[in-house]
Amino acid sequence: MVEAYGTNLPGVPDWLNKGDNAWQLTAATLVGLQSMPGLVILYASIVKKKWAVNSAFMALYAFAAVLLCWVLLCYKMAFGDELLPFWGKGGPVLDQGYLKSRAKIPESARYSNGTLVSITEPFFPMATLVYFQFTFAAITLVLVAGSVLGRMNIKAWMAFVPLWLIFSYTVGAYSLWGGGFLYHWGVIDYSGGYVIHLSSGVAGFVAAYWVGPRPLADRERFPPNNVLLMLAGAGLLWMGWSGFNGGAPYAANITSSIAVLNTNLSAATSLLVWTTLDVIFFGKPSVIGAIQGMVTGLAGVTPGAGLIQTWAAIIIGIFSGSVPWASMMILHKKSALLQKVDDTLAVFYTHAVAGLLGGIMTGLFAHPDLCVLTLPVPNTNGAFYGGNGGKQLLKQLAGAAFIAGWNVVSTTLILLAIKIFIPLRMAEEELGIGDDAAHGEEAYALWGDGEKFDATRHATQLQQFERDQEAAHPSYVHGARGVTIVL
Repeated sequence: MVEAYGTNLPGVPDWLNKGDNAWQLTAATLVGLQSMPGLVILYASIVKKKWAVNSAFMALYAFAAVLLCWVLLCYKMAFGDELLPFWGKGGPVLDQGYLKSRAKIPESARYSNGTLVSITEPFFPMATLVYFQFTFAAITLVLVAGSVLGRMNIKAWMAFVPLWLIFSYTVGAYSLWGGGFLYHWGVIDYSGGYVIHLSSGVAGFVAAYWVGPRPLADRERFPPNNVLLMLAGAGLLWMGWSGFNGGAPYAANITSSIAVLNTNLSAATSLLVWTTLDVIFFGKPSVIGAIQGMVTGLAGVTPGAGLIQTWAAIIIGIFSGSVPWASMMILHKKSALLQKVDDTLAVFYTHAVAGLLGGIMTGLFAHPDLCVLTLPVPNTNGAFYGGNGGKQLLKQLAGAAFIAGWNVVSTTLILLAIKIFIPLRMAEEELGIGDDAAHGEEAYALWGDGEKFDATRHATQLQQFERDQEAAHPSYVHGARGVTIVL
């Protein structure tokens, strides 16, 4: 039995660690579930009823489009050989020989006096790494969509997704994770506080500026169409984050365990802080507010989830639940620019602000004993622990500035290029209708045998009814707001 199922089988090479591979595939699946169906459900339910289908479809399309672009070109742009200090050489990852070989990020190699000191080379195949990193790329685009729900032309979105993946996401991923200049300089982004949250929040804000705001009626009143379903989507997002941060070390090890605990603790703390602030200032807790607090706690802890002590995760949760809240509820109302830009789901506040805050606090609280387990640059720690901590904090700020600046420029250029060929915004008459105009479908059928309400047919029938009434009753008049009265 041992010989039959030993490690010498062709499908189980000596370098393969079955536990690491199993956990990495599980983590990848958890992150995938955050988008599909997590954010698809969350987006469909948190928006006005007339935008449920469109919002869900934007997330669904992004997930599918990113996967195809990822394997054809973008994985190697983010994790392949160097083209520029901030960009890898693109190319397909479709060959079975490549995918079954041991995972490796070639530009992560560090040398000392010509001798290889370290390189990222997990104990699972390239296929696992390609898929795991795809789920991160996909959720980033889905998050960007949250800023432009309820008015962006779906055809423009379909063009935007692959272009932004190529010219924006891959730059941040290579620079910080793939062996680029920020990686070797020692900027810490444990699992995507900058690569995913800061970039999606900034890009979403810029996209919302160029696409323009929703109609005034939607901006003033945009109630969720299904609060309970919204909570289900949020629950998938929260639980999936254990794979998000737990999978970052590329192993089922001590760091992944610490990261999972810290992630959930920060989320819970932030949710409670946000809810408390809602009660203090508005008199009652808000379900949407609780979800926003949950998200800021998750995004805030992500830059350092496996590198900080658990008490620091609580502190990050406190600040993640209060600073983004203040930026949304106070700063937003005092800034003409922030009020002008219609960020539908407040992605800038819940992801960019929280991701930046988490990156800075990682520069304060990264513990040297935990850093040495994961980070490539030796003698790395937060400012709280002395040593090179002060420099680390400056590195965190510089890294954030690069990611934010690149996303402002790249997102702007991409949208202006698309605008030449495709309107970024839906036509005004379509904005008044919503899903039926954009897709010919509606989220809910509330009468008949699942049939949609045909407004044109209804109007024709109503006109015929009025003519019949006028013929039968000379004193017939039309009441206010469609109410008919027979005198």
